[in-house]
Amino acid sequence: MRIVCLSAEAADICARLGAWEEVQAVSAFASQAGLAPRPVIGGFSTADCTRVAGFNPDLVICFSDVQAEIAAHLIRAGCAVLTTNQRTLAEIAGVIRLIGGAIGRAPAAEALADQFLHELAALASPSAPRPRVYFEEWPDPLISGIGWVGELIELCGGHDLFAARCGRASRERVVQPEEIIEANPEIILASWCGRTVDPAAIRTRPGFSSIRAVQDQQIHAIPSDLLLQPGPRVLAGARELQRIFADWQHRACIATPPHPP
Repeated sequence: MRIVCLSAEAADICARLGAWEEVQAVSAFASQAGLAPRPVIGGFSTADCTRVAGFNPDLVICFSDVQAEIAAHLIRAGCAVLTTNQRTLAEIAGVIRLIGGAIGRAPAAEALADQFLHELAALASPSAPRPRVYFEEWPDPLISGIGWVGELIELCGGHDLFAARCGRASRERVVQPEEIIEANPEIILASWCGRTVDPAAIRTRPGFSSIRAVQDQQIHAIPSDLLLQPGPRVLAGARELQRIFADWQHRACIATPPHPP
């Protein structure tokens, strides 16, 4: 089978399912560490459709509405296209199974999905206190965290201040600076998709000096490939969230000693 992966998590899933030899090409954001290199055929939203079709793929795997026009172009070119649109942790597990079935790796996919859900369950943290968290996916306009990121924040011991805005489209997750200032997060997490986070730029925004996270130097940059690629790699991002929250909780306990008897 000849597979082209136009999203990083699809490439990662194929590799984990033992189908890397069948992957012919990938997008620029796919990690190929420890794998036989494959040609890169563009960025997430800029795939070279003519070149993709030139690989004569049996299946092209895309992700989300961002790649809708790419998918349509490839379909018109005669390619078979599978476009996933996962936005929650449960949907990530479902997509693992979906891709596995599509590439003839259903048993391995079932095992990988079960392992993913098992490791998620093991991350659950009932610890208190839970820090108030603002997660920033993009700086202009300000976009808060997508569904699975908010779930991970809650699972790992934080409180996602904008969980109610975990819409499927980025425009549904736009927040205003004034809202962030009013919410007064104790931790700011930033993972800008495909771009290096600039903590100083966040810290010096007008009015942000009054935010507790800024005052306590609790602005944390997390590589986008650990949180914003909706596949098994989010487990690594979740462990980074756990580390940040545990450190915050430790500091909070030191700052608030127990009352004497």
